[in-house]
Amino acid sequence: MAMSTKKHKVFITRKIPEVGLDLLRENCEVEVFEGEENIPYQFLLEKLKEIDGIITLLSDKMDKNALSQAPKLRVVSNYAVGYDNIDVPYATSRGIVVTNTPGVLTDATADLSWALLMAVARRIVEGDRIMREKKFSGWSPLFLLGQDLKGKTLGILGAGRIGTAVAERSVGWKMTILYYDRIANPYLEKTLSARRASFTELIQQSDFISIHLPLTAETKHLINEQILQQMKKSAILINTARGAVIDEKALVKALENHWIAGAGLDVFENEPEVTPGLARLNNVVLAPHIGSATIQTRQEMAKIAAMNLIDALEGRLPKFTINPEALKGKSIKK
Repeated sequence: MAMSTKKHKVFITRKIPEVGLDLLRENCEVEVFEGEENIPYQFLLEKLKEIDGIITLLSDKMDKNALSQAPKLRVVSNYAVGYDNIDVPYATSRGIVVTNTPGVLTDATADLSWALLMAVARRIVEGDRIMREKKFSGWSPLFLLGQDLKGKTLGILGAGRIGTAVAERSVGWKMTILYYDRIANPYLEKTLSARRASFTELIQQSDFISIHLPLTAETKHLINEQILQQMKKSAILINTARGAVIDEKALVKALENHWIAGAGLDVFENEPEVTPGLARLNNVVLAPHIGSATIQTRQEMAKIAAMNLIDALEGRLPKFTINPEALKGKSIKK
C-alpha cells in the first residue's frame, strides 16, 4: 500500500463549501465530520488526539479539556468571526494558533439585521402565517398595523464592522443614529452624524436597537429585565451577535407584557434550543443563525478558514490570527 505524501492531518467538524476543502486537500490529509448535527463532544475528543489542525464551528466546545487532549494540534481555525467557543488563553499557553474569519460576513449579517428589523416592524411573518392559514378576510383600516422606519432613532450596540454597516444602511430612512461602544467611531460621526451615547441613553431613546457586541463576561445578559423595562414600549430589539447577550427568559417576559413592541433574533442563548415561550409569541421573529448564510459569504469564509489553517501548519503567521503571541519564540516563515 502506498504511503500518503500529505504532511498534515486535518479534521473539519462540519462540511464546508468545496472551495475550502479543495485548498486543504492540496497539502493535507482531510477528514470531515459528515453529520448535520453538532459533533458529539466525545467524538471530538477522540479526533483531537491525532490531528495537526482543525476547522471548528462556534458550536464546537474547544475548552481546556479538549485542547489538553490534542498533543499534536498546532492550529484551531474557527469558521466564524467570534471565538468564545475556544479557550484562547490556554491555546496560547500550548502554542496553538487560533484564527477566525472577520470582515467577510459583515455585509451579509448587516443585511439580515435589517431584514429582521423590517420583518418585525411591519409584522411580515405574522402576515405570512395568516395567509398560509387562510385567515385573511380582506383589507381593513386597523388590521396588522406596524411601525414606520423613516425618521426614527436607531441604536447600535457595538459599532465595529457589522454595527457600522447596519448604521450605513439607515440612510434611506433618514434616521438618527446613536451608538454605544468603548471607543469612538469617527467614520459614523462624520458620514451619518451619528452620536456616541451612554448605554442608558441609547436604551431609553432608541426606537430600534441592534446588537453587535461580542460575548464576554461583561456583556453576558447585558440586556436583562431591568434594561428591557427601560426601553420604549414601541422599541424593537434585534440580535445578530451572540444569543447570551440577552437574558432570553427576561425577553419572553418583556414581549408577553408588551414592555417592548417586538424582537428579531438570529442567535440564541442555548443554541440550537430556543428558550421556552419565545416560539409561541407573535411579536418576535426567529431565524436559525443565518447571518452569514449567503452563497458568496460562506464560500469566502471557507477560503479564509482553509488558508488560516494552511498558513499556520506551514509555519506562517495566518492573516487572521487571534493570538500571535502563541508563536512567540518560534521561527515564522514569510
